[in-house]
Amino acid sequence: MTEETRRGRAPSIRDVARLAGVSHQTVSRVLNHHPSIRPETKQRVLDVMGELQYKPNRAARALVTSRSRTFGILSASSTEYGPASTIAAIEEAAREAGYWVTTANIESQDAASIAEGLAHLAAQGIEGLVVIAPQVRVFDTLAELQIDVPWVTMQSTGRDDAHALSVDQIAGARMATRHLIELGHRNIYHLAGPQDWIEAEARMRGFLEEMSAQDVATTAPILGDWTAGFGYHAGRELLTVRDFTAIFASNDQMALGLMHAVHDAGLSIPGDVSIIGFDDIPEAAHFWPPLTTIRQDFAELGRRCVGILLGEVDPASPEHRWTIEPELVLRASTGPAAF
Repeated sequence: MTEETRRGRAPSIRDVARLAGVSHQTVSRVLNHHPSIRPETKQRVLDVMGELQYKPNRAARALVTSRSRTFGILSASSTEYGPASTIAAIEEAAREAGYWVTTANIESQDAASIAEGLAHLAAQGIEGLVVIAPQVRVFDTLAELQIDVPWVTMQSTGRDDAHALSVDQIAGARMATRHLIELGHRNIYHLAGPQDWIEAEARMRGFLEEMSAQDVATTAPILGDWTAGFGYHAGRELLTVRDFTAIFASNDQMALGLMHAVHDAGLSIPGDVSIIGFDDIPEAAHFWPPLTTIRQDFAELGRRCVGILLGEVDPASPEHRWTIEPELVLRASTGPAAF
């Protein structure tokens, strides 16, 4: 070990070369599996790398090879179930294709933060970019920036058809609403997500469109915050009047809170109130009763996203679709309306 590494500096390619008695170009050829390296030389270099605990700098290697085999994700919200599941699906699909993923989470959605996040990803030599941002203002900012790698956005309002890929949130919301109407419900509330979230706006739009198409009168959706706590308190308030027989919650967590409120009121699900959610989180099948919900195919979303970035999917082909159809998962929390 060199004096510099003993002092805490990370070992460099030149440290490896010096101890192995070779040039740094030889070390580079070993890292890139060049066929001209003799086996005994390669083994000596690898032994020194192990001794120094040397880890190649992917960004530096990208400068030499012009390939980082890395995709970047710019995320403005990675804690909610949908964005987190999307990131996990992209990472899995990327690994299957021989790529790594680096994620930049931005706390604020202002132009400076977005530009800083993109600059950080660009410094990693990314070969493709995925933007997972639920707020409309993020895409307004992106439209003004120059992005010089293939990129895909995960949003579902058709604001940028040249890049947008998503599960069809509007279709899923219409599916949920239609299910309740077909069960005979006419007094249906919608517990929506935060107003500045694209998915929340799309699901609310789907609810209103289906209610209108079925000629069912509706009241204004209630704006929530995605949490079970909000669902519980909204449910308590709604049950003081109890002028409904069914509720479509914009995500499963708020549906859980609603179910808690209904149980606390001594009412039954679905005998007195039917509840349907959205997302199909892993716990939804274990709510009491198990939750009817809309499932999003995140695995397919990840595969299709990576395929677009790799150029394996032609966006101009008639077979390609930018939206993935969700699925209605029938469980025990919805039933016929009580007349």
